[in-house]
Amino acid sequence: MTTHPRVTVAGAGVLGLTTALALADAGCAVTVADPGGPNASSVAAGMIAPVFEAVLDPAARDHFDLLLAARDLWPALAHRTGVALDRSGALAVGGETWMAQVAQGFAGLNERPAEIGGRTAQALAPGLGETFGSALFTREDWRVEASAALEALRMAARAAGVVFLPKALAGGQEADRGESDVLVVATGAGGGLAAVAPEIATLSPIKGHIVRLAGAATGAVVRGEGVYVAPGDVRVLGATMEPGRDDPAIDEARAAPLLTAGLRLFPDLAGRPYRISVGVRAATPDGLPMAGPGKTPGVMLATGARRNGWLLAPLVAQVVTARVTGRDPGPYATRLDPARFG
Repeated sequence: MTTHPRVTVAGAGVLGLTTALALADAGCAVTVADPGGPNASSVAAGMIAPVFEAVLDPAARDHFDLLLAARDLWPALAHRTGVALDRSGALAVGGETWMAQVAQGFAGLNERPAEIGGRTAQALAPGLGETFGSALFTREDWRVEASAALEALRMAARAAGVVFLPKALAGGQEADRGESDVLVVATGAGGGLAAVAPEIATLSPIKGHIVRLAGAATGAVVRGEGVYVAPGDVRVLGATMEPGRDDPAIDEARAAPLLTAGLRLFPDLAGRPYRISVGVRAATPDGLPMAGPGKTPGVMLATGARRNGWLLAPLVAQVVTARVTGRDPGPYATRLDPARFG
C-alpha cells in the first residue's frame, strides 16, 4: 500500500467526516459514501464531556484518560474546520444523595470540581431554578452545535478535496468503492457492510430519545438526575439509553421523563414548544469505538463510539489515518483495535 492510498469512507456522521478530513489532510484521495438524512451524530447534543461522562457512566469510567486525550484534540480540529467550540463548562445540581454520588465520582477520577452556590450556578446557567442551593462545576466539559458542526466538517472536507457520493455502499463489494485501496466503515450497527466488516457483529444498537425546546440559551450544560440540559440555538434535553433497540420510531412515553426532569431544573421552560428526535447509537462490548484494521484486507473500522461519538471523533480519525498511511497510531491504538474482540 502506498503512503497516500485512495480511500472510501462509508458514513457521514461525525466519525466518518472527521476521519475523511484527516485522511485528506494526510494526502489521501478520499470519497465519502452516504445516503444522507439524519444520523446519530445529527440528532445528538454535541457533547464533548469527558468528565461528567466518566463521573456518571460506569462504562466510561475506566477510560477517563482516553476520553481526556480525545477532548484535547478538539481545539485544533475546531480551528481547522471553523467549528464553534463552547467551553462554558458543565455543572451538576440535584438532591443530597445524588450529589454525594456525583462528588464521589469526581473523587474517583482525582478530579476536583468547583463547589459553587446557587446564585453562582444560576449566573453560569441562566434560567436554572432557584431551589438549588449549591452545585458542582467543571470547565473541562465542552460542547458543539451538532448540526452546525457537521456542516462545518463537511465543508472543510470538501475544501480539502473530499468527494461525496449520495449513496450507501451495498455489501462492501469491490465495485462499491471503485478503485479505492481502502474502505473505512464508519456506519453504525447496521449499514449492510457486515460481509466485508464482520466486526460489525460485535456492535449493539442503543436507541436514544432527545427533546429540543424552542428558545436559544447560553451558559453551562446542566446535569441533573436522569437528564442533562444543554444550551444553544434551542434547549436540548437528553438522552435516553435503550439498549438493543434500533427502530427510529418516536415514543413520547419514553421521552416524557426527560421533559419532566428538565422542567425541574429549568421551570421557565414550561409551555414552550418542543420536538422529540430519535437516534440509534452503535456500541461495542467495552464502550470504546473500533478504530483500525479489520479482518478483511483493505478494510478499516471507525465505528461503535456508543454515546461519545462527538467526543471521540478526532482520536478515532487520528488512529485510522495513521493506520491507513503507515504512521505511528499513538498510545491509544491498542485499546481501540477492532481485533480486541477476537
